[in-house]
Amino acid sequence: MEIVPQAIEDARMNAKLNGFENVEFFVGKAEEVLPEQYEKNQVYADVIVVDPPRKGCDEKCLETIVKMGPERVVYVSCDSATLARDLRVLAGKGYRMEKVRCCDMFGQSGHVETVVLLSKFH
Repeated sequence: MEIVPQAIEDARMNAKLNGFENVEFFVGKAEEVLPEQYEKNQVYADVIVVDPPRKGCDEKCLETIVKMGPERVVYVSCDSATLARDLRVLAGKGYRMEKVRCCDMFGQSGHVETVVLLSKFH
């Protein structure tokens, strides 16, 4: 899910180039499209990757991720405070952090991207 249609086209091309056939792409806001697709069409995923804006994931989006119950969630964040808030929610719903990696994408600044791998706790 992505709000920029050109990014979806790039993702489709990338999936084709890499031989991925079991993926679907949707244009729109994750907090709107994900719940709609889940409730209406029972769309689910083994892995969900989120890369929200600074405000973090919308509450409805997090609720839907938990309902879908993917084995893994990859959370990419540019704001450590909203990342911590959202991870607290996911951890309280049966997910645990497996790996964390900070990436200095913006040299000479105080900004870093953080990538967190969460797994469903069984």
